[in-house]
Amino acid sequence: MNPAQITIVVLDRNASDLASLAQILEDIGYRVLSASTTAHVERFVQTEAVNLVVKGFEAGQVDVIAFMRQIKTLSRDTEFILCGRGGTIETAVEAIHQGASEYLPKPVNAAALTQAVQQALDRQSLVAEDPKLRQSLKRRTSPDVFAGSSPRMRQITETLAEVATTDVPVLVTGESGTGKELAARAIHARSRRQSGPFIAINCAGLADSLIESELFGHVRGAFTGAVQDRPGAFQIAAGGTLFLDEIGDLSPKGQGDLLRVLEDGVFRPLGSPHAVTANVRIVAATNRDLARRANEGHFREDLLYRLNIVEIDLPPLRKRAEDIPALVASFNAHFCARHSRRQKHFTPEFLAQLARHPWPGNIRQLRNLIERIVVTTHATEIGPELAPPIPTNSANATTAAGASRAEAAPMFAVHFGMTAAEVEALLIRHTLEKLDGHRAEAARVLGLSRRTLHYRLSSAATPQ
Repeated sequence: MNPAQITIVVLDRNASDLASLAQILEDIGYRVLSASTTAHVERFVQTEAVNLVVKGFEAGQVDVIAFMRQIKTLSRDTEFILCGRGGTIETAVEAIHQGASEYLPKPVNAAALTQAVQQALDRQSLVAEDPKLRQSLKRRTSPDVFAGSSPRMRQITETLAEVATTDVPVLVTGESGTGKELAARAIHARSRRQSGPFIAINCAGLADSLIESELFGHVRGAFTGAVQDRPGAFQIAAGGTLFLDEIGDLSPKGQGDLLRVLEDGVFRPLGSPHAVTANVRIVAATNRDLARRANEGHFREDLLYRLNIVEIDLPPLRKRAEDIPALVASFNAHFCARHSRRQKHFTPEFLAQLARHPWPGNIRQLRNLIERIVVTTHATEIGPELAPPIPTNSANATTAAGASRAEAAPMFAVHFGMTAAEVEALLIRHTLEKLDGHRAEAARVLGLSRRTLHYRLSSAATPQ
């Protein structure tokens, strides 16, 4: 989550304890409001969207149960963490029974408080009665991959907002790692279906023998082993959004089955005589050129027309380098809060080096880099020595400008006596290493389908 978007009120009559609690939370990046009386807290919740109240108390102080109830009348979704010492255990237990998220003994351990806050916010995102608050909290649990002000991203953000309120199918395109599923989730979160489920299906992993059952479900006795009714993705996603990832790798049979549902608006679970109305919004995604695949006969042209009512093409990170500082700030805030680390400061030299990197893994690769730095680096100031090296050879330089697959391939040594299977396994392994283990992008670079890559990974000999 982005802690700067979370407002926490800290209440403690003990000035030293108040300062200590506030400092712990401010170091993480939360927006902290300090209060020394219950009246101050009431004023805050009447004028602010307060996510959490951290209340310190001691024996003989104000009735915390009555205090919690009063705040709940003003802000029903606010969570509470209690911090106490001396004769307060019974009160704390009762407070937790009455809805407090956690009780921590004083002096409060920073790690324990950080974890308790995270748990309270997770709980709030699940049980909040206000739908707008619940959705905003869910969005905060992931960093913003659309951060930045480049013209391309501003246009994409506007398009997302425009299409989200409709039910038209959307096709999200772009290289692997550019955030296609996050774009689909953003459409769902802003749609009229936001309270319904978001179900993601990897089309590359659907075998022909399982497609009908996976998408449309089956009834008991439909085939050997069907011992009970089982709903498919279209039924599970009813009232919500069905995200069809890697749609370009869907088999011809699957393309035909999907087209029939999109045209008729109904489907039949396998083995059932009864038609079911399809009540889902379709968002599909691919890193392939579907128009070219349709011209080559690998993808149904009529299905492409059905899916591509609106296309959102996400640019690779190398073409939106001006957004990198905003993305780094988003990832930094998210992972520091998630892993209970102090905020990092990334120097201009570090950011400048990032802007010159080709980013074959796109935003996913940048996100992994920032998380690794947050978790493994003790220093708070991050310089260029921790940035990926700037490409120096012609192959990498060409990659930065949109290299061909052959030029972008990693270098490795082939020795006399190696079998063809060993060379193939070595090539696959080095390609996966260069792309941070992302198989879909590796399959694209190698010119293979994802299914073929998976088969060769499991069957190829391992070079010694």
